[in-house]
Amino acid sequence: MTVLDTALRPVLDALDVPTDLLVDGVWRAAAGGRRLEVTDPADGSVLATVADAGPADAVAAVEAAAAAAAGWAATPPRERSDLLLRVFDLMLDRSEELALLISLENGKSLADARGEVRYAAEFFRWYAEEGVRLRGQVGLAPGGANRLLVGYQPVGVSILVTPWNFPAAMATRKIAPALAAGCTAVLKPAAETPLTALAVAALMQQAGLPAGVLGVVTTSDPGPVVEAMLTHPRTRMLSFTGSTEVGRVLLRTAAGSVLKCAMELGGNAPFLVLADADVDAALDGAMVAKMRNGGQACTAANRFFVHDDVHDAFVEGLVARMGAVRVGRGTDESTGCGPLIDGAAVDKVDRLVRDALDRGARAVLGGQRPDGPGCFYPPTVLVDVPADAAVLHEEVFGPVAPVVRFSDEDEVLTQVNDTVYGLVSYLYTRDLGRGLALAERLESGMVGLNRGLVSDPAAPFGGTKQSGLGREGSSEGLLEFVEAQYVATSW
Repeated sequence: MTVLDTALRPVLDALDVPTDLLVDGVWRAAAGGRRLEVTDPADGSVLATVADAGPADAVAAVEAAAAAAAGWAATPPRERSDLLLRVFDLMLDRSEELALLISLENGKSLADARGEVRYAAEFFRWYAEEGVRLRGQVGLAPGGANRLLVGYQPVGVSILVTPWNFPAAMATRKIAPALAAGCTAVLKPAAETPLTALAVAALMQQAGLPAGVLGVVTTSDPGPVVEAMLTHPRTRMLSFTGSTEVGRVLLRTAAGSVLKCAMELGGNAPFLVLADADVDAALDGAMVAKMRNGGQACTAANRFFVHDDVHDAFVEGLVARMGAVRVGRGTDESTGCGPLIDGAAVDKVDRLVRDALDRGARAVLGGQRPDGPGCFYPPTVLVDVPADAAVLHEEVFGPVAPVVRFSDEDEVLTQVNDTVYGLVSYLYTRDLGRGLALAERLESGMVGLNRGLVSDPAAPFGGTKQSGLGREGSSEGLLEFVEAQYVATSW
């Protein structure tokens, strides 16, 4: 491993972090020896270099997964389950080192990173349990002529493409159900945060992962690499988490081979505070929904709609709470908001804030891009945000809370649903019946009703409209990696 930053030393002393490609159970260099740099977004320093794969490397990983597919599919579910449980235990044993690694390459605060490790590990335990309960059906045909037997078979070689914002959880949320279902897989983590995925794969090897069951391919040029895997004749499945724009491109490619696809795409989450809401509870939820990972989450509250009656109290409380968040290096225990992932992310956030201010919004907290090194942006609260401001229509992916005042419930619901996205919505009211009725009118796959956090391995995570296809987590996440097989017979 080429380490150019001593910040990694506490991680390396306790945790194996490979930096090559995992192909057929062997860590190997990329063709031509190409390497890509992994940097710390807090200061731009190079943490390490990892193998930079090309299409030929990707094809080799798919072919290794294909060669291992029959053996892994035939492995008893309990054996697959035991492997996943061993990985769960290893992740918890190494949780502090994994959290530090996430914080270094991703920038998020240690508190957020520790939460991610626990969440990520839980997918291995959840699917260890679900994988042994994948039962079929037996029934009599309505006409009485024969029996109907329905079972589930692994879909086959699966390509898993994950983003940079949750480098552990987005990987385990796909790896665990794929392996529990009996599929082999190739993981392509984001170039910005590959070290965490590589560390998790190393723990899986330590737990007894058979050669070829999981490959890991890191690359600085994902387009040709992913295309080579999706067009390989042995590939059967694509599971992707990322932007809607990239998702559209991958769906077009996958259509050429009629691949099964699960897509978790972008969001534009509204956060509604009704007149009868508990304002303190809403503020508690807002801080989680907005500031988790510095707002760099597809589930982050993107637009705040607050009723006239509680608007001023909510804004005052939000300014006080967000203003108290310390911005700094994620690895500093006192940090509540780390850097954004890179300079382009800061440029986007700054552009959206500037546009809102130019259109008449007011910044009552933050709103100014800081000088100095690192990819930082301060927690920002905007009020009087006009309906045509870009910040209400684009995914912010940063610590910016635009607040819109409303008085009419029906009108605000029309505004809330006027988006191509439909991942998650948040709603605060003291009236549970009213909240449930309104939740049914929100065009989103998930609703946080008096809660600022919806993610749970036992819950079906996913969106409607252009926020994605299929679900991750819960029993539904396992079904994404299987095909129902029907057998007609008589006895």
